[in-house]
Amino acid sequence: MRDLLQNTINVLLSADADLVAGAEYGQASQSRTAQRNGYRHRELDTRVGTIDVAVPKLRTGSYFPHWLLERRKRAEAALITVVADCYLAGVSTRRMDKLVKTLGIDGLSRSQVSRMAGELDEQVKTFRHRPLGEAGPFTFVAADALTMKVREGGRVINAVVLVATGVNNDGHREVLGMQVATSETAAAWNTFFADLVARGLTGVRLVTSDAHRGLVEAIAANLPGTAWQRCRTHYAANLMSVCPKAAWPAVKAGLHAVFDQPDAASVNDQFDRLLEQTSERLPEVADHLAAVREDLLAFTAFPKEIWRQIWSNNP
Repeated sequence: MRDLLQNTINVLLSADADLVAGAEYGQASQSRTAQRNGYRHRELDTRVGTIDVAVPKLRTGSYFPHWLLERRKRAEAALITVVADCYLAGVSTRRMDKLVKTLGIDGLSRSQVSRMAGELDEQVKTFRHRPLGEAGPFTFVAADALTMKVREGGRVINAVVLVATGVNNDGHREVLGMQVATSETAAAWNTFFADLVARGLTGVRLVTSDAHRGLVEAIAANLPGTAWQRCRTHYAANLMSVCPKAAWPAVKAGLHAVFDQPDAASVNDQFDRLLEQTSERLPEVADHLAAVREDLLAFTAFPKEIWRQIWSNNP
C-alpha cells in the first residue's frame, strides 16, 4: 500500500504540473507556458508510513500542490481509499478521473488519466505476481474464500475471491496472493496454491483454513508435511448445525473454554471434559468433536503467545 500510494501521488503531481505548464511533459505545444526542471523531494507522513514525494519544479514560475500538502488529511484519505479500491476492484479511467476531481485537480486529458490508471494497474499486477522467496520463509499461512458480487456482461453474478495471507520473516502479515474464480472448487484452490509455491512460498509449518475439502486437499498436495489448523470460528458454525438449538449455549461455552486454557495440556484436558459432557446426552455432537480433535487443536504445537493469531483464518 505504501508503494502504491507513493507511486499514485507522484504520478498525480507530474500530471498536475503539466496542467500548470500548459502541456504534457516532453511534448511540444504552442500552449506551453513553462518548462519542467527536475524535482524537489520531501517526506510525507501517512497512515501507511512515510513516503517520498517528488514535487516537480518549473524553470519559470512555480508549482505547489496545495491539494496535497495543505489539505493532506483529506487528500491522503481519498488517495488511500482509491488505491485500495483499485487493488480490489481493478483500475478504470473513469475511477481515476473521479478521484482527481475530488482532490480539486480538474482539466486532465483523457490520455493523462488513462496513463495514470495504466501505471497503477501495472503496479498492482506486479505486486500480485511478485516472487515470494525474498520475504520468506512464511511460517504461518491463512487461506479463505470471499464471495463477492461482480458485474459481468451486463449482469451481476457471484464470484469467489481466493485469498492467502502469510507471516513473513520480519513477523508481519503479508498478502501472498489473490485470485478470482467462478466458484470455490478443488481445481481452483489447487491452481491457487500451485501458483504460490511457484512464486517461492516456502517454510510453511501451519496453514489455517476452513474445512472445504478441495482447499484441504490443495494444501496437502502443494505443501506436503505442513500441519493444518481447522479454523475455530468456521468449526463452531459447523458444530452448531448438528447441535439441538436448546443445547447450543452450553456446548458453545464448553468449546470456548477449550481455547481459554493457559497451556497445551490444559487445552486437551478441557477438550476431554467437553467430550464427556456431550457423549451421553448429545452423542452426535460428541462424535463430531472427536472426529476433528487433531485438526482443531493443531495450534497447541506452537507457542502460546501466537495462538490467537493462528487458530482462525480471520486476520
